[in-house]
Formats: sequence, structure tokens, C-alpha cells
Amino acid sequence: QVQLVESGGGSVQAGGSLRLSCAASGYTYRPFSMGWFRQAPGKERDWVATMFTAFGSAYYAESVKGRFTISQDNAKTSLYLQMNSLKSEDTAMYYCAAAEGRSSDWMRPHGYNSWGQGTQVTVSS
Repeated sequence: QVQLVESGGGSVQAGGSLRLSCAASGYTYRPFSMGWFRQAPGKERDWVATMFTAFGSAYYAESVKGRFTISQDNAKTSLYLQMNSLKSEDTAMYYCAAAEGRSSDWMRPHGYNSWGQGTQVTVSS
């Protein structure tokens, strides 16, 4: 199973930026897709963005489109989420996820079979 470790969370004022990183290891074949989800206290885990690793194609939730950018490194061992123009409503625990195979549910948590431990992002207004 893929091991995922997130980093880069923190506290920032509204309008600021953060860059999250997710280091992936323990796999023989690169996961088919990798994504970011977030979960605020008392709320469901929401999809943020997904990258299909072989193609480099990226998809975003409407709430973050134009502000967040998902990317991977050339070695394809790390996933990133550049977050700009942060808003208070972006405050949440952010999770990196990986799907080893093809899944039609790539916008839903159950479409992924590996998860990181999460990194907290707090945006103050």
C-alpha cells in the first residue's frame, strides 16, 4: 500500500498563500490518481483537487478553482497543492490521497485507498 506524508500546513491571514506537499512511497507502480481532500470540524471530507499522474491532468472543486494549483514533481514521487488567495472558509485539515487503480469516484473519498495523516491549514480573517 502507498504511504503518504503531508507537510506544509500552518496559519496564515486571509489573502495569503501556503504550499502543501505530499511525499509518496511504498509503491511498485505510480498511483493512477492522487488528490487532495479537506475536512473542517463537524463536516464531511470534501474533495479539493485531483491529478491523474500519468497524464498530468488536473481537476478542481469549484470552490478552489483559480486559487489552488495541484502539481507533481518530475520524479512523480511527490504531490503539491499551491494555495493562493486563501479565505477563512479554506480552514480545514488537508489530506493527501492516492488511488492505485482507475476509479470513477475520483471526486469522493471512497475512490482512494491510501491516505496521509493530514496537515492543518488555518486562515484568519
